[in-house]
Amino acid sequence: MVALDQGRRGLLLRVLPPALYAGRASKLVERSMLAYSRAWFVFVSGVFEPLFYLMAFRIGFGQLVGEVTGPGGRPMSYVAFVAPALLASSAMNGGIFDSTFNVFFKLRYAKTYEAMLATPIGPLDIAIGEISWSVLRGGIYAVAFFGVMAAMGLVASPWAVLLIPVALLVAFAFAAVGMACVTFLKSPSQFDFIQLAVMPLFLFSTTFYPLSVYPGPIRVIVQCFPLYHGVELMRDLSVGFLTPGMLGHVAYLACLAGIGLYGAYHRLSRLLLR
Repeated sequence: MVALDQGRRGLLLRVLPPALYAGRASKLVERSMLAYSRAWFVFVSGVFEPLFYLMAFRIGFGQLVGEVTGPGGRPMSYVAFVAPALLASSAMNGGIFDSTFNVFFKLRYAKTYEAMLATPIGPLDIAIGEISWSVLRGGIYAVAFFGVMAAMGLVASPWAVLLIPVALLVAFAFAAVGMACVTFLKSPSQFDFIQLAVMPLFLFSTTFYPLSVYPGPIRVIVQCFPLYHGVELMRDLSVGFLTPGMLGHVAYLACLAGIGLYGAYHRLSRLLLR
C-alpha cells in the first residue's frame, strides 16, 4: 500500500505545474534560513577565506609580481588578475558546502527528507530547494567579495556588475553537481573525495596564473574544469573584454547545472521512494 501511494505521488509530481515546485521548494529555503539564524557565525565565516587570500596577494605576493598579461593581452596588476578568480572560487565554495555536508547529514542521519515526504513535498522539490539555498549562500559570498573588490579599486569596467549573476551560475552548477554526487556517499569519511576534487579545481583552474603556462595536453584538461569557465568568464567581464567565447562558458555552466539538478532529483527519487 505504501509503495502504491509513493508511485501515485511520483506520477502526480510529473504532472504538477512548475510554479508549485517553486512554492514548495521555497519552504526548504525558509527552513535553512531559520536554521542558520542561530548559527550565523558559521554562515558568515565562509566569506573570509577568499578575502584573506585577496589581502595576502594585495599586501605580499602581488608586490613581487607586479603586472601580468590579462584578457586580450592587456596588462593588469596581479591582484586584479587573481580577484575575479577568487570570486568564482568563493561562489563555488558557497554552493558546494550546503549541497554536500548538510544534505548528507539530512539524508543519511537525520532522515529529514523522509519526513518531508509525508507532506506534499517530493524529491524534485527537495532538490530544487536545497540547491536554491546553496545558490543563495554562494550569491551572498559573491556580493560581499565584489564589494571588497570595488573598495580596493579592482573593478575596471561597468560590465563587472555581471560578475554577480555569473557567480550565481557558478554556485548553481557546483551545488547541483555536489548534491547529485553526495547521494552516492555512505559515510562521512568519503567526503575526502569531495575535497580531493575541489582542491585541484581551486589551484589549477587558471586561478593564480594564465592558461598559457600549461603544456598543451594539460591545457586541454584544465579547459574541461567547470571552475575554469567561471574564472575566465569573470576575468573577462572584470576588464570589459567581451568575446563570443563567453557564451560557450555560460553554456557549459548552464548544462552542468541542468545535469546536476536532474541527477540530484533522480538519485533522491531512488533513495527516498524505493
